Amino acid sequence: MVDHLANTEINSQRIATVENCFGASGQPLAVPGRVLLGEGILTKECRKKPKPRIFFLFNDILVYGSIVINKRKYNSQHIIPLEDVTLETLPDTLQMKNRWMIKTSKKSFVVSAASLTERKEWISHLEECIRHLLTKTGRQPSTEHAAPWIPDKATDICMRCTQTKFSTLTRRHHCRKCGFVVCGDCSKQKFLMPRLSPKPLRVCSLCYRQLMAEEKQEGGDQRQPEQIHSAKPRNSQKSSSFVN
Repeated sequence: MVDHLANTEINSQRIATVENCFGASGQPLAVPGRVLLGEGILTKECRKKPKPRIFFLFNDILVYGSIVINKRKYNSQHIIPLEDVTLETLPDTLQMKNRWMIKTSKKSFVVSAASLTERKEWISHLEECIRHLLTKTGRQPSTEHAAPWIPDKATDICMRCTQTKFSTLTRRHHCRKCGFVVCGDCSKQKFLMPRLSPKPLRVCSLCYRQLMAEEKQEGGDQRQPEQIHSAKPRNSQKSSSFVN
């Protein structure tokens, strides 16, 4: 790691530059001991279609956002604690190459790099930061991860009933438990999953039954029917640069 950079002026300036690029829409990023290790543009697999996103790797967090003007203005800032991150390398598809999944307890998503070398570099730096943090804190690697959302265009029919066809009038929905694309009839229920959100979230019919069964096994069958149900938490041109 590059802990020797933590209290240097150049590191402070680099972090301040990132904060300025996000402006008032972003959170402050400068904290004692934090080091900006690298940055780059990765393609994120979004619900509608893959989109370029700016990523900043710090020694304790991963920050990403939407690009308004590259190196000048970003928005929609997301901050992910690296202690909660697990990585999974994925095979190429026709649409995206050099892919891997960033998995956390709250959100999981797929990204791709411009080249195989760049993917290896990102994964190597991420894994090193995660190992360092877990060793430092004594925590175990995270085992509970949110399911990634399957892109809308991956299917034209509901992935649960396999009967309903999506159209302009028949909307696609996503189950927050499994990430499947489902129709309204197959996702009428909501379930409170505190690890993901303080509010009840839409789930598909199969996941709802599974969550209800798990809750009953844990004593949740004493609830009144009208109460909210709760899931208990379980224990090409190179576009990236990193500090050496």
